[in-house]
Amino acid sequence: MDGGPRVPEQRRAGSAPVAEPGPLRFGVLGPVRAWRGEETLSTGSPQQRALLAALLLREGRTATAAELIDALWGSEPPSQALAAVRTYASRLRKVLSPGVLASESGGYAVRGLREGALDLAVAQDLAAEAEKARGTGELGRARSLLNQALDLWDGEPLAGVPGPYAEAQRARLEEWRLGLLETRLDLDLEQGCHAEAVSELTALTAAHPLRERLRELLMLALYRSGRQAEALAVYADTRRLLSEELGVDPRPGLSELQQRILQADPALAEPSAPVTEPTATPVRPAQLPASVPDFTGRSSFVSELTDVLSSASEAEGRVMAVSALAGIGGVGKTTLAVHVAHRARTAFPDGQLYVDLQGAGPRPAEPETVLGSFLRALGTADASIPDSLEERAALYRSVLDGRRVLVLLDNAKDAAQVRPLLPGTEGCAALVTSRVRMLDLAGAHLVDLDVMSPDEALALFTKIVGEERVAAEREAALDVVAACGFLPLAIRIAASRLAARRTWTVSVLAAKLADERRRLDELQAGDLAVKATFELGYGQLEPAQARAFRLLGLADGPDISLAAAAAVLDLPVEETEDLLESLVDTSLLESAAPGRYRFHDLVRLYARACAERDEWPPSEREAAMSRVLDFYLATAARVYAMERPGDRLVDDLEGTRYPGLRFTEGAAALDWLYTEAGPLLACVRQAVGTRRLRRAVDLLWAAKDLTESGANSHQYEMMARAMCEATRDAGDARAEGRARTTLTNVLLVSGRIQQASEAAELAMQLAESAGDATAVSWVANDRGLISLHQGRFHDGRAFFEQAIEGYRDAGNRLGQAVTLANLSRAYLGMGKVTKAVEIAQHGLAVHAEIGRPMRRANAHFALGLALTKAGRHTEALSQLSDAQDIFTEHRQRLWVGNTHFRIAEVHLAAQSPAQAAQHAEQALALGCVGGDRMRGNVLTLLGRALSVLGQADRAKACWREALNLYEQNGAEEAQVVRGLLAPATA
Repeated sequence: MDGGPRVPEQRRAGSAPVAEPGPLRFGVLGPVRAWRGEETLSTGSPQQRALLAALLLREGRTATAAELIDALWGSEPPSQALAAVRTYASRLRKVLSPGVLASESGGYAVRGLREGALDLAVAQDLAAEAEKARGTGELGRARSLLNQALDLWDGEPLAGVPGPYAEAQRARLEEWRLGLLETRLDLDLEQGCHAEAVSELTALTAAHPLRERLRELLMLALYRSGRQAEALAVYADTRRLLSEELGVDPRPGLSELQQRILQADPALAEPSAPVTEPTATPVRPAQLPASVPDFTGRSSFVSELTDVLSSASEAEGRVMAVSALAGIGGVGKTTLAVHVAHRARTAFPDGQLYVDLQGAGPRPAEPETVLGSFLRALGTADASIPDSLEERAALYRSVLDGRRVLVLLDNAKDAAQVRPLLPGTEGCAALVTSRVRMLDLAGAHLVDLDVMSPDEALALFTKIVGEERVAAEREAALDVVAACGFLPLAIRIAASRLAARRTWTVSVLAAKLADERRRLDELQAGDLAVKATFELGYGQLEPAQARAFRLLGLADGPDISLAAAAAVLDLPVEETEDLLESLVDTSLLESAAPGRYRFHDLVRLYARACAERDEWPPSEREAAMSRVLDFYLATAARVYAMERPGDRLVDDLEGTRYPGLRFTEGAAALDWLYTEAGPLLACVRQAVGTRRLRRAVDLLWAAKDLTESGANSHQYEMMARAMCEATRDAGDARAEGRARTTLTNVLLVSGRIQQASEAAELAMQLAESAGDATAVSWVANDRGLISLHQGRFHDGRAFFEQAIEGYRDAGNRLGQAVTLANLSRAYLGMGKVTKAVEIAQHGLAVHAEIGRPMRRANAHFALGLALTKAGRHTEALSQLSDAQDIFTEHRQRLWVGNTHFRIAEVHLAAQSPAQAAQHAEQALALGCVGGDRMRGNVLTLLGRALSVLGQADRAKACWREALNLYEQNGAEEAQVVRGLLAPATA
């Protein structure tokens, strides 16, 4: 009878009060309604009623706007959701009494309700009174109270109220109603009303055919009514139905009752004797396990949980406190819970109960068995302990009434296992640990326990190993705790192994743990093993969950999106989300953000080991990785195409079988690319040594914006180099040519011109030998850019003209337009300014014909440079500003920096040194395409502007830094800067 959702504290009372005329009353056990006295108040639209219901069921606590939006609309709120919530609240405030709907910290709460103001509160009070009455043997009164509680239901709870929160509460309230109904029917049978109960039970079993408790009560009622054959037929029907629908046998209690009926057990013929209160003298149990002596860290959790538990004991009239800790196996839930329980034990002078519920094992503890153990520990004689779970739970709560007892429920399977074991009375508290988040444990204070911080992890390691050994090899110790993923169990095992081996150094242990394939095997000592801890959780998974766990562990990267996970699993997104959220609930997977998931490092290693061991056929592992690579390539190609309409590169990429995402807006496409950078590049790396190599290279090429934006440049370069080596080893000239094309682009962006030249030359040779016309055109353009940096403008013009011809043959209009902008710069370097302006304008016109591609910014940029040289400063600033806007819109940070530099050049040429200095500073802050050499150019320009402004010392500082950068890179500009500094040293 204790399963109902908790409600605001204001309504708690010892009995069901009768509402006085005038005050507000609310109903949720049917349609959501409100009354003032006998007057029915308008509660508005379905969404408005959903808001009112969410607030009424919040225990008087404030609900934030985000929580209310989630309650009303779930994961797909309308764009104006916040405004809608505020509108609903405003309308409700006008209807309700002043002060009832309070605004706090950007949220709302229902406050100041009188006792009995909510029908659910009244029902809970009646159910609680019924429990006490039954515990003292007042069966008639208990039955009457339950009937009163059940009469408060008026159809479906929260009827007609939309939203995920209402749906969950509706199911929970209906489950609670059925539980109350079963208890009342049990009382009917105990009082000899078996004949009257048969018809009601017959209807209920038809409505709820899989509910075994109702079947059991019907069998007993039929047997006591002299209908033994029907009673046995009910069992046969139940057994067949469970086998067909669920593939299981009836629960032991039902089978036991069938045997007793077959044996005509005389004890079944009469109602069981009323339960009486225990007569034994209460005892004070002290069952807490010992706390570990080297407990470390977790100070905020310790304080938070201790305060919650202590306040439950101290506050008069407060309902019992329930704190539920959830986390991955080995994260230290039990250690923390035991430590906190010992700290708080003085607040519970009547004792502390403890049980390991074996929730992670194959045979979790039965609540009936645990209750029997608890009742004995509390002084109840065996003869006074009833048989059924409901009766034991009622007696347990009666025994605890008026006492201050702390109950530590360790290693729980789920909320259903826990509910019967909760004290349920003020002054008591329960502390629960589980690998499953107890979201459906009403009123619980939920705590998600993560791994330790690096400092806490090192402190624990030091306590076990010893300060002297760790201080001598601190870096190695940090490597050890990092290899342990900062997981307390793994750290304790590693430290214990080291402490037991005096000849080992910390570095030896670190080296052993560095091998990922051996790491889990190394993390075991005595009966402690990280792998065994994970094995318990894995063994609890359903087949679909286990498959998802295994296959998701194959994908590298910091996390994985829901869409990518669906590709790995080859399942619809909705089904994938259900599976992943169920893994989150078991703590084997973490939800990094809405729609994104990640493994703890050690769990990922275990998942891969499971995939290698259990995934059948083995080809499914390769198929999963192929699907996710297809997903990334297909989606990246669409992003590329949206950013570059008219570019034919996407037509020449490797084909994919698994589809990617589609986008309606360019901003959403770019959001995807930058968000997925880590997982995408990791997917490229995992293709090394596989048949996926060509697709991986093309994925890297399609995602080239990652390096041009300045984001993930280092990781991108690492992948480009890895692809160059892998394709060379595979003897695939086409793939290697494309890989070296991506590397050329990285080197150009970072300003390493000589290395870029070498990479481009080899890329051209490979592309020509493989007949890869697309790559030949790309590399020709890159070689032209390299020539510009080297001052070889005639060579640059030749390369650009080669690229334009190749793009023209391929029908690649965008390629032609981009290369025209670059050709303009070659003519500019040759001193042919008018020709440069003409070609840049031609390139811009082609861009205008194509549409709105990102690369139009390059045309504006090139035209701005040409106009600057022509002395047409106002026009130049206009073109460069247009370029800057487009680069900014498309998040090309480094190109935005370059544009600031060029705008600074125009301002300096136009005798506006202050504005020049301002834009130069912005270029330095953002960075530029061209790396250190371009930074030297910006510093040189900034120095010139500052010098004009009379800031000579600061100008010299800029020039000295620029000179240092030029000398490091062997740049010819160094001589110019030496000339600027010469007057200062003369």
